[in-house]
Amino acid sequence: MSTNINELAAQVGRALQEKGLLLVTAESCTGGGVGQAITEIAGSTGWFDCGFITYSNASKTELLEVPAAMIAQFGSVSEEVAAAMAQGALGNSNGHIAVSTTGIAGPTGAVPGKPVGTVCFGWANDDTVHTERLVFSGDRHAVREQTVIHALQGLLRFLN
Repeated sequence: MSTNINELAAQVGRALQEKGLLLVTAESCTGGGVGQAITEIAGSTGWFDCGFITYSNASKTELLEVPAAMIAQFGSVSEEVAAAMAQGALGNSNGHIAVSTTGIAGPTGAVPGKPVGTVCFGWANDDTVHTERLVFSGDRHAVREQTVIHALQGLLRFLN
């Protein structure tokens, strides 16, 4: 794991600890990469509740209560689904703040309007949900790494 990711995860941990908040993750394209980055940090048990890896659409619906109709309407890679994933993670955990990732890491999976590298993010607490859609370049590993970094950077912005 790169030092950049480790430092970002440590910063997220300090910010969560200062505010007395627990983090929960809801990941698709990153396959648990955000949770791994968080749990690399000693003491993360004090500010990390759990993570959901919901790779399939069915698991998004079953575990995070993302409406199947929403996935059918917008696609699993959409800001709407990213928001619902984050909210579902909060509703099914003891977390106070959530981050979600859903995207197309490649090399296949592109659809019209959503090229390989398209990733949607959600950051949520009980009051607010913020989403973003970005398109990263590079191979599957590069897209996933950039996604983890952006998810952590977004947490820092969301916490401040």
